Amino acid sequence: MPAPSRLRTVLSESVGGLPRQFWWLWAATLVNRLGGFVVTYLALYLTVGRGYPASYAGLVAGLFGAGSAIASLLGGVLADRLGRRPTLMAAQLSTAVSTAALGFADGPVAIAVVAFLVGLASNAARPAISAIIADLVPAPDRVRAYSLNYWAINIGFGVSAAVAGLIAAHGYLPLFLLDALTTLICAVMVFVRIPETRPERSAAAVREEPRTGLGTVFRDGRFMALVGVNLLLALVAQQGSTTLAIDMGEAGISTSGYGLVIGLNGLLIVVLQLPMGRLMEGRNRTALLVVSALLTGWGFGLTALAGSSAAFFAVTVAVWTIGEIMAAPTMMGLVAELSPAGARGRYQGVHSLSWSLASFLGPLAGGYLLQHAGSAVVWLACGVCGTVAAGAFLLVGRRAAADAGSGARVAGADAADGEVAAAPGGGVAVPS
Repeated sequence: MPAPSRLRTVLSESVGGLPRQFWWLWAATLVNRLGGFVVTYLALYLTVGRGYPASYAGLVAGLFGAGSAIASLLGGVLADRLGRRPTLMAAQLSTAVSTAALGFADGPVAIAVVAFLVGLASNAARPAISAIIADLVPAPDRVRAYSLNYWAINIGFGVSAAVAGLIAAHGYLPLFLLDALTTLICAVMVFVRIPETRPERSAAAVREEPRTGLGTVFRDGRFMALVGVNLLLALVAQQGSTTLAIDMGEAGISTSGYGLVIGLNGLLIVVLQLPMGRLMEGRNRTALLVVSALLTGWGFGLTALAGSSAAFFAVTVAVWTIGEIMAAPTMMGLVAELSPAGARGRYQGVHSLSWSLASFLGPLAGGYLLQHAGSAVVWLACGVCGTVAAGAFLLVGRRAAADAGSGARVAGADAADGEVAAAPGGGVAVPS
C-alpha cells in the first residue's frame, strides 16, 4: 500500500467513527488548553512578578489544589443532578471570571482567596467532560476517545507553555486575560454545539433504581481500590514537575536544560498518543495497566542513575511518558465502564479527586524525602510505588475474572449499555 494511502488508513482508524458532538468537545478542550497560561506560570507570577516569597507561592498553590479537590466531588454531583452541559458551562464561565479577577487581585489575602476560587471553578469541569465522553461514545471506542481528548490537552499545554513565556516577557496581566478569554470561547462552543447528554430515565426507573450518592461511590470497594492505585501512581507522576526539577538543578543542569528534558514529555505525547492508542485497542486492560504502572514507576526510578547527564534524564522521561500514554486513557475508559449511567459524574469526580490530592501531596512528599533522605531514595521509592500499583492492578483484574466466572456482576460492566469488560485469561479487557 502506498504511503499516503497507508497514512489515510491509519488516520481513519485513529479518529474515524466518533460522534460529531465529541469533536466539538475535543475542539473546545483544545481551545481552552491553548490558553491555559495561568496555572503554568502562577508561581513565577507570584515570586518574580509580585515579589512574594516562595513559601507564599506554595501556600497559594496549596489553596488552588484544595479548591480543585472540592470541585472534583462538587462537579461530579452537579453533573449528575443538574446535567453535564449546565455544569460545564457554569464551571467555564466561573473560571473565566475568577481567572481575570486573579490578574487584578492585590494583596496576599485577596490573591489567595481568588486562587482558591480559580481551582474550585476550573476543576469542576473535569467530571462533566469525562461523563459527556462516556455518554456520547460507545463502549468499544471510549479508550480511543479518551486518548484523543488527552492528546488535545497535551497539544494545548505544549503550545500554551511556549507562548506564555513570550507573553510574560511583556507583563503577566495579558496571561490572565487571554486565559479568561479562551475559557469564555470554550463556554460559547459548549453552549452552541454540545447538547445535554445525561441519560434520560423514566419516573418508574428512577423509583426502582437504588439512589446513588457520593456515599455509594465511596462504598464501591473495587472502584475505590482503583482510585487508590491511581492516587499512588499520580503521586509518582507529580515528581516530574517538582522534585525532578530540583534534583536536576542540584546535579548542575541549567533551567533551559530542564526545560528541554521535561518538554520531551509533551512532545512524545503529541507524537505517540494516536498510534499507541490504536495499538492499545482490543488489548487486555489489566496487562495495559500493569505495564503502564511499571513503566511509570521505574521510569522515575531510573533517575537515581542519571547523575549529571541530561541525556540520561531525557531517557527516563521517555520511559515514564510511555507509561503515562498507556495509563491515562485506559484508566478513564475503565472508570466510565465501572460507573452506572446515572452516576457517571460522581464516579468521574471521585476519580478526579485522586489527581487533585496527588497535586497537593506529591510535591510535599517528594520534597520531604529529597531533603531528608536524598534523591536516590525518592526515585527508588517511585519504582517501588509503581511495582505495588502493578500488583494491585493484577489482583483487581483477577478478582474481576473470578466474579465473572462465578456469575457475579462483572466489574467494568455498565448495566444500562450491556457492556462486559472481563477478559478471558484473568484480566479486565478493553471491550472490542
